[in-house]
Amino acid sequence: MPTHPIVQIKPLGFPWETVDPFLFCVYHDDAYPQGNAQMGPNASLAGRDIGQDFSRKDGWSMYHGAEVPGFPAHPHRGFETVTIVRKGLIDHSDSLGATARFGRGDVQWLTAGQGVVHSEMFPLLDPAGPNPLELFQIWLNLPARNKMAAPHFTMLWSPDIPRLSATDDQGRSTEVAVIAGRLDRADVAAPLPPPPDSWAAQTDADVAIWTLRMAPGARWTLPAATGADTQRQLYFFKGASITVAGQAVPAGSAITLRAGADVALLNGEEAAEFLLLQGRPIGEPVAQHGPFVMNTRAEIAQAVDDYRRTQFGGWPWPDSAPVHGRDPARFARHPGGREERPADGAAS
Repeated sequence: MPTHPIVQIKPLGFPWETVDPFLFCVYHDDAYPQGNAQMGPNASLAGRDIGQDFSRKDGWSMYHGAEVPGFPAHPHRGFETVTIVRKGLIDHSDSLGATARFGRGDVQWLTAGQGVVHSEMFPLLDPAGPNPLELFQIWLNLPARNKMAAPHFTMLWSPDIPRLSATDDQGRSTEVAVIAGRLDRADVAAPLPPPPDSWAAQTDADVAIWTLRMAPGARWTLPAATGADTQRQLYFFKGASITVAGQAVPAGSAITLRAGADVALLNGEEAAEFLLLQGRPIGEPVAQHGPFVMNTRAEIAQAVDDYRRTQFGGWPWPDSAPVHGRDPARFARHPGGREERPADGAAS
């Protein structure tokens, strides 16, 4: 008797649970109001724990921001962040001297390695209407040999991210955006190779990061992963219901799948959206203390000491929560001054 492709189903929490080689995944979906002169919310902040606001009061949070929502300067060591911005904008600044404004489908892949300090602020540029923000931030572990690699960041601009559009025999569509990995049967691969020290850069790591959108009633078969030891999770975060390999699954579910099997998906009556994370486990001990992820407690103690002594190179910006003005143009300015912009235009 064949083994069922579903290993387990769990409700989504905050953050979402992940499995090796992933450490963490958080989904932000904030309905920010119109912006004020400081590019923060034009609304009262009364009743919020400013600096630590995860309340979702009125459908949004300030997080660690005081005037502009977001995450002012904070350190990372020993892992990577992959930030997928589906709506709104993020203003990035870091201790390497790099800055960026990205969003509207763009992705930033940041290897923290031996240590970086960065801020991630959410400027609200529309003073007359709502400023929705929707994003995933995924933490991907680094193997021990690359924990102390030099920091590195890559921009994957939305126009460059390959998207598969498949249509079933009833004309209903499924769209897959390939941020990492390869959708082999359609010969669709990620737009750029992962950063050089990433676990995803290993040819046998079988790392994939995809987003999926299925039209109401659409059918699509998720193809099997290529690696024998690959682990795979499908996060069903928007929609009403889905049938996975013949089993009904409610929205708001994390579905652990047997990666070596094709999996038939049949959507329900509403459009449905998913995030897929997969990869071969690194299989090493994980020691974590907040934004530091190493292999031993001694390495964590060293990371804390290094940060206290060096601030991972220091903070070159005039405040801890920089925003990059009112021009909505997306850009990335790398250490050393090289600048890049998306091909679809500044403010599209």
